[in-house]
Amino acid sequence: MTYPIRPVDEAEWPKFADVLSEGFNWTPHPQEFERAKAQIEFDRTLAAFDGDLMAGVTAVYSFTMSVPGAQIPVAGVTAVSVLPSHRRRGVLSSLMRRQLSDVRERGESVAALYASESVIYGRFGYGRASTEMGFSIAKHGSAFVANAPTDPALRLRVAKPAEARAEFERLFASVVTARPGRYLRNEHFWDALLADEEFDRRGDGALRSVIAEDDRGVRGYALFRVKANWDDNGMSDGLLKLVELEAADPAARALLWRSVLDRDLVSRVEGSRAVDDALLALLADPRQLRASCIDELWVRLVEVDRALTSRAYSSAVDVVIEVEDDVCPWNARRWRLSADTSGAECKPVEDEPDLSLRVSSLGSAYMGDGLLAAQLDAGLLREHSAGSVRGLAAAMAWSPKPWGGLSF
Repeated sequence: MTYPIRPVDEAEWPKFADVLSEGFNWTPHPQEFERAKAQIEFDRTLAAFDGDLMAGVTAVYSFTMSVPGAQIPVAGVTAVSVLPSHRRRGVLSSLMRRQLSDVRERGESVAALYASESVIYGRFGYGRASTEMGFSIAKHGSAFVANAPTDPALRLRVAKPAEARAEFERLFASVVTARPGRYLRNEHFWDALLADEEFDRRGDGALRSVIAEDDRGVRGYALFRVKANWDDNGMSDGLLKLVELEAADPAARALLWRSVLDRDLVSRVEGSRAVDDALLALLADPRQLRASCIDELWVRLVEVDRALTSRAYSSAVDVVIEVEDDVCPWNARRWRLSADTSGAECKPVEDEPDLSLRVSSLGSAYMGDGLLAAQLDAGLLREHSAGSVRGLAAAMAWSPKPWGGLSF
């Protein structure tokens, strides 16, 4: 069957949200419902219809996202859901193909998303492009190395998050370009991040913040919640859940980490960070950190040539790449990528390829943390010229590693 696809208008938001509710088992509070509506760009929604029934939905946020060495327009894919009654009928495939075509028409060469299930999006050309580290550390094991940076000019200030919002926004805007995967936030994303109604807390306590500053202004901030607890012996056993920690320099970052790790009546700190977060280097005993990793951003090159020339490279590379792309056929050809640290050029050619890969492999490497060598070892891409995979992987690698930090 074919299902007509079109954008929805604001009046259809309740039906759109009903599909999301079914797909994600989501029962939103009325205020959460309105927040989600405020974030949606209705001209970038899509819905598939079975008669009058809305059977599947998706949407896009118009982001400016950091990639290696640059900031570019990126389509932030979100709200992908199909009614349980209409699964495996081609609804999702139709929506994703139409969406990628629309993204291309908008002039965006890259799309990114957070996957609810990691098995879904590879077949639409998305590759796992960043990794998130979930961590837990006991307060008693959180001492820093002796040479951890300090600055006597720095001081800490406790602030109510809603009242310090403007300071958070300015600081975040100053650091967002430092790591691939971070994106500029509009007012609605800040509203959601700082929301602190009872249903937002989910039993974890009020949203709190601490600011690191000197006489010139704010140099960093931490947002967190504390779940208070006491054991049977009357000993405090609180859990601090880190929401966000941003800093403009190492000394401010170290001071903020110490503030959350040393919080009174807290015995453990948990949160999610980039896999190369500075905390790993600051800990005197890194074995005290309990960490697990999970896929984070998934990236899709909508237009291979424009995407590859929009980012910077860590080393020189000159390679002919044969791209396989079943969903965006305009990418399915051979491309010569010639790049060095000063710029890049990517042109269609008829030359013999140095390597052949699926577009999802390029997506996985795009933000600077690809697994091209692992994919070669696994037989998931083909190398025709010895060393070409290693050379491409080295050129596309980036430090720091990519991490979005705030799911969308």
